[in-house]
Amino acid sequence: MRDRAADEAGAPAVPLVAGVGARRGVPVSEVLELITATCTAAGYAARQVVALATVAAKAAEPGLTGAARELGVPLRSFPAAALAAVRVPAPSAAAAAAAGTPSVAEAAALLAAGPGATLAVGKRKSPPPARATCALAGPAVTDSGAFTAGREGAAAVPSAGAVIVNDLPNPPRRGPDRRTAVVGDPAPDSATPGTKEIQ
Repeated sequence: MRDRAADEAGAPAVPLVAGVGARRGVPVSEVLELITATCTAAGYAARQVVALATVAAKAAEPGLTGAARELGVPLRSFPAAALAAVRVPAPSAAAAAAAGTPSVAEAAALLAAGPGATLAVGKRKSPPPARATCALAGPAVTDSGAFTAGREGAAAVPSAGAVIVNDLPNPPRRGPDRRTAVVGDPAPDSATPGTKEIQ
């Protein structure tokens, strides 16, 4: 993963997903301070966070929804079983007992960042009484330096167009004869005169 805010060549900053675990009643300020401190300690900027992620049981926790709102990013949530299937470096028996998964912050960050994602920062706790945990994950990076976005879609690079990685020898191309579908349009009718191309 290309690290930190951006390199000297002006490459885009690595988009990050902040996985967050929280106890009931955690204040927004504690979550925001933890995310900012986690980013800063690793040399990242908080503006690189493109999404928060957590376990489904905490998806409506005001401290998490409020933090996502303050950061202007989506809050993604996953069932405990989905998080439990993600391999993490620091599983916790306490988390497994409380949330049904041995990892919330690390697993949620990795799952939301998509296939091939890696941890940029492992789990960190907020200061005592420590009502929140945070981990950062980023998308995989191809050999050409492009970021990949996972099927969960949380870590996408802001750009004028999508970053598409295509290794096919004869990739499909867009031409003037290709129809662009519009939501609400009726499906093309193959029996309609003039819609079938003759080759």
